[in-house]
Amino acid sequence: MPSDAKKKRDAKKKEALKKRDQKKPTKADEEADGEAGENGSVANGHAETNGTASQHRSVTGVLASHPDSRDVHIHNLSILFHGVELLMDCKLEMNVGRRYGLLGLNGCGKTSLLAALANREVPIPDHIDIFLLRREMAPSDKTALETVIEVDQERMRLEKESEELGHKTDPESHERLMTVYERLDELDATKATAKAAYILHGLGFSKEMQQKRVKDFSGGWRMRIALARALYLRPSLLLLDEPTNHLDLNACVWLEGELKNYPRILVMISHSQDFLNGVCNSIIHMHKKQLQYYGGNYDSYVQTRMELEENQMKRYKWEQDQITHMKNYIARFGHGSAKLARQAQSKEKTLKKMVDGGLTEKIVADKTLSFYFPSCGTIPPPVIMVQNVSFQYSEGKPLIYKNLDFGIDLDTRVALVGPNGAGKSTLLKLISGELIPSDGLIRRHSHLKIGRYHQHLTEQLELDLSALEYMMKCYPEVKEREDMRKIIGRYGLTGMQQVCPIRNLSDGQRCRVAFAWLAWSTPHLLLLDEPTNHLDIETIDALADAINDFEGGMILVSHDFRLISQVTEEIWVCEKQKITKWDGDIFSYKQRLVKETERENAKLEK
Repeated sequence: MPSDAKKKRDAKKKEALKKRDQKKPTKADEEADGEAGENGSVANGHAETNGTASQHRSVTGVLASHPDSRDVHIHNLSILFHGVELLMDCKLEMNVGRRYGLLGLNGCGKTSLLAALANREVPIPDHIDIFLLRREMAPSDKTALETVIEVDQERMRLEKESEELGHKTDPESHERLMTVYERLDELDATKATAKAAYILHGLGFSKEMQQKRVKDFSGGWRMRIALARALYLRPSLLLLDEPTNHLDLNACVWLEGELKNYPRILVMISHSQDFLNGVCNSIIHMHKKQLQYYGGNYDSYVQTRMELEENQMKRYKWEQDQITHMKNYIARFGHGSAKLARQAQSKEKTLKKMVDGGLTEKIVADKTLSFYFPSCGTIPPPVIMVQNVSFQYSEGKPLIYKNLDFGIDLDTRVALVGPNGAGKSTLLKLISGELIPSDGLIRRHSHLKIGRYHQHLTEQLELDLSALEYMMKCYPEVKEREDMRKIIGRYGLTGMQQVCPIRNLSDGQRCRVAFAWLAWSTPHLLLLDEPTNHLDIETIDALADAINDFEGGMILVSHDFRLISQVTEEIWVCEKQKITKWDGDIFSYKQRLVKETERENAKLEK
């Protein structure tokens, strides 16, 4: 039976709908609202927050949208971090129903922008609730399910807001009231457990795992719990910083299906082009300290940007030709006969008008990287032989693998796929020798050098050293600092980035230090476990080119469908204690996952 509070809310909702339908806003009303939005702007300086990063960040901006609007428009937005200008006097416009992909090179300030919004360092109205997914859920004794549905505070806030809005008559307030009622329905306690269980299941939690205490999960799984909570709350402004970093392909496909219909405002940083294509209907490009907006998904953005830059280049060339022609004419005839001198003066005025009106900028391509894996030399096959290998983490625990039998050579180019917990990372550890088989044998060539990249490699960096000092320490055979600077520069770290402490670098820049270290160890076999985490799209493309030029073998675990399609020749499915070769490419495997997800969702709905 519905509660008394819900009955009362439903009655109010009907009344509000009736009022809204009776009062349609006139053009005069809309103009008045526009003026109110302009007059309601509030300048905001740097906000004090508890985070250490925010103490080094200075943010200014004014609210340009109506204070009661569900859209958020900030004008004259500027962000400085450690004194470095990230954004200068630009417009940030976020509208309801839009799902924005935030793009830009590593270190341009994408994460700083999301953090500034989450900390309300710009004047975002209080009725816009914000959720930033950046860190994993803190350890606690509550179960995963309890943590997701713990929203009493949010429910009380919405109840209070609905009371206040019930006394207002303007269209914006009624629109907001409808949204508040909708959200209260979503947070209804009678549906809470089923809804949270559905979300957790989609992110890979079994029924048993949903009842486990949060503190018993690893950091990656606690990040999934934080993501589940964000999806359960469905805030007015959802900010996701690399939401797929801790997900397998199955969970990525499920999450894409959930986010592609997000009804409020979503701003997302992601390195996965495939994911951006599936979710986003707008793109914000952070470029040259400005925010540039494009309609459509990632592919539309690439096409539109290419066309705009082509037109801009044509315009630039035409202007430069005109300027050269006019300057030559003025130089030749400026002091000639009266008639020619008058024409020269006329051209001089035209030239001045062109310059004063602002000339078209020359297109400067984004700085491209060229990752490089040095020559590793050749060793005769077989390089690695896996013979009747079985593995379990301890006696009594279930087998991860049973009777595996395969070989790896220097021409191996394989992607490992499969559900979370199937043993993809475990297999890489077995191959590298970090884990010992419970049964069977793994034979490695005596001269084989293996390089394993994994998600925690950046944690092994010495944060107080600079990238240059760290690499000089690891590779003392490189005597000259300038030689090492060139090596590091190939991985996209230049100037101050090479000599400042590693702790001051962004996550993506730290990953580049890790890649420089890995490459310079000259391995014969690359084992790459989620190498795209924290890298921007341009860096991932550079990595793909480097892998394709690499002389040795490569085994890849990744949730990035595009990278898999670029660098692998075979797909191996890790499932049910065995490894099976997939007959098809990675996108046909994705179609299988989509169908499985649809079937699972249909079962849960029943």
